[in-house]
Amino acid sequence: MPRCQRCRRVCEMPKHYLFNNAEHTDDTVNLTIDEFETLRLVDYLKLTHAECSKRMNISRTTVTEIYELARFKVSQMLVEGKNISISGGNYHLCSGQRIESCCDNNCHKKTNNILEKGEKIMRVAVAYDEGEVFQHFGHTESFKIYDIDDGRVKNAQIIPSNGEGHGALAILLSQNKVDVLICGGIGGGAINALSTAKITVYAGISGSADEAINSFIGGTLSKNSSANCNHNDNHECGDNGCNHDNHADHKCNCKD
Repeated sequence: MPRCQRCRRVCEMPKHYLFNNAEHTDDTVNLTIDEFETLRLVDYLKLTHAECSKRMNISRTTVTEIYELARFKVSQMLVEGKNISISGGNYHLCSGQRIESCCDNNCHKKTNNILEKGEKIMRVAVAYDEGEVFQHFGHTESFKIYDIDDGRVKNAQIIPSNGEGHGALAILLSQNKVDVLICGGIGGGAINALSTAKITVYAGISGSADEAINSFIGGTLSKNSSANCNHNDNHECGDNGCNHDNHADHKCNCKD
């Protein structure tokens, strides 16, 4: 009988999940999240395999196996002109707690002092700004967390975000055991990150955060996929219908 595979600890989710060949081929190779993490730690952060194994909580031999497979997949993309997508794998996100931290005492994450979530609680996070649903998920500075039990809000509290960018925000929500996110505009990369974390997204919501929660509880809050806004880095445009790839440093005038 084969030995059970040990779950790999991942510190950060990818900021981008799909890389397309300029020739628009349909041939795509999949890189798993744990394979991406080995490349990030070994090639990008220049860690040794021993240091990588400590961070991922797996053996050095396993790191080498994952790393070599990941490098082969990237070489397929470069040599054979394939697309590459990043998803799936056997992993869990680092909690940021000292006892479990991927970086020991130097872990960059700071967990918020949020109330413990009960077994029957539905936890909903709203991208929050002065009582309203914030309209740009990638730049959310705080979330209002609602714990819902038996159709009523049991607890509500506001927590700050730990960093800008959808990858960091998805990790924060996952760490705090959020089940549902309510927000305004949100990009495809963020949707993928939240989906990987098994968080349901209600996008395109505006107005009062408390009213949005009441609508959610009453079953009248609807998802609006057309509200997804994607921006390219440092791209300038002047219309509200821009169709860009990333949130960072965009200079367009879109409202979401």
